[in-house]
Amino acid sequence: MKVMILGIDGYLGWALALRLAADGHEVSGIDNLYTRKAVEEVGSTTALPISSPEERITAAKEVMGVDIRFYEGDITKYAFLQKTIRKENPEAIVHFAEQRSAPYSMIDVKHANYTLTNNLSGTVNLIYAVRKVDPRIHIVKMGTMGEFGTPKFDIPEAAFIDVSINGKEDRITVPKWGGSWYHWSKVHDTNNLLFANRLWGLTMTDIMQGPVYGSRIPEIKDPRLFTRLDFDEVWGTVLNRYCVEAVLGMPLTQYGQGGQTRAFLSLEDSVHSLSLLIDNPPEHGNYRVANQFTELYSVRQLAEMTKEIAKQLGINVQIKEFENPRVELEKHYYNPEIKVLPALGLTAPRRNIRDELKVMIRDVMENKERLEPYRGVIAPKTKWR
Repeated sequence: MKVMILGIDGYLGWALALRLAADGHEVSGIDNLYTRKAVEEVGSTTALPISSPEERITAAKEVMGVDIRFYEGDITKYAFLQKTIRKENPEAIVHFAEQRSAPYSMIDVKHANYTLTNNLSGTVNLIYAVRKVDPRIHIVKMGTMGEFGTPKFDIPEAAFIDVSINGKEDRITVPKWGGSWYHWSKVHDTNNLLFANRLWGLTMTDIMQGPVYGSRIPEIKDPRLFTRLDFDEVWGTVLNRYCVEAVLGMPLTQYGQGGQTRAFLSLEDSVHSLSLLIDNPPEHGNYRVANQFTELYSVRQLAEMTKEIAKQLGINVQIKEFENPRVELEKHYYNPEIKVLPALGLTAPRRNIRDELKVMIRDVMENKERLEPYRGVIAPKTKWR
């Protein structure tokens, strides 16, 4: 299958490119390299050093014997996007090319507007380009479980639900309540995808994914193939952040009492799930929602597990409560449904979280010296209020 990845230079994008290429797919990708610049903007870096796109592609050829085509460009430029899709003629397009950080979107009005403008315009451009070039292309769009917030109802794996309001029956989209401008951009993406599907019958998978942790997948057998691993308060997901803090001898930055529960999955489980969804598209003209996660944990549980594994590796770690910079409940009900991926073969996590923590901490330990100057970018500073 010919697959194009928008945002191929990112944490998930590069890992997925390696997996798909290893599985025999013909892979191409677009990236404007914005994340590299934005991480530098907040004074940070990736925990594992990453090569340039050109060096990565050369390494993939040398180490894995695969050819990956890379186009540097911005998908908010419609003419460029349409031209590239037409040239590659993919059967599926995976859309990761969005500003992906909730804290980044909350820094100030400039960052809020960039997030909303970039994310929404890129998705609408993709919709129109697919409609123009080939409406049969399967759009695989990365959304987030954060679109729903933490509702008191079970989160359904569906676009619509039947409701009764003041005695009147109707069907509405599943209620959502994003927790940042970033999350609201994803909510608006979903509405735009639904609208395009209803108008033009485009084939879509809208993925609601939980936070991802992990430093590698089996295809990463050479340092030149590393994907990025962000750890600062703006770009780092919680478990990746904890691992770097543990290695640097810093207290784990638990926000509040740590009761916030979310749906998590490893990098390996993420790329495996994405591969399953790509290899098994919905019927042409259908819109499919797929909740993508393998585990439910509170941030306190993650901190305790990190502390436990670090101790096994000879590192003594403390957990420290920090004032939560976000507006979120400390304790809440959280029960998302998951049926699509288990039906396709994701029956259990492929990576045990404790084993994965050992790999991550060891990877970071090898880079401890280069991370020492970045201690100051980890504690929470970006506040929602």
